[in-house]
Amino acid sequence: MPKSTSLRHLIRRLRELGFDGPYSGGRHLFMCKGELKVRVPNPHAGNISAALVSEILRQAGISRGEWNKKR
Repeated sequence: MPKSTSLRHLIRRLRELGFDGPYSGGRHLFMCKGELKVRVPNPHAGNISAALVSEILRQAGISRGEWNKKR
């Protein structure tokens, strides 16, 4: 399971993996890659939990190995 992370790090990594955004839309921000749209949690003071990061990666079709790869 991925570690908890900051919103800034999550957005940076998703951009490195080919996503555009974040864009505002309704209650949550979202990021796009082609037809795929992934919701990003609202920015709060704390980190995003490991469970939520894992769920976002599952929806985005990103493997754990791909997420952990250093650039």
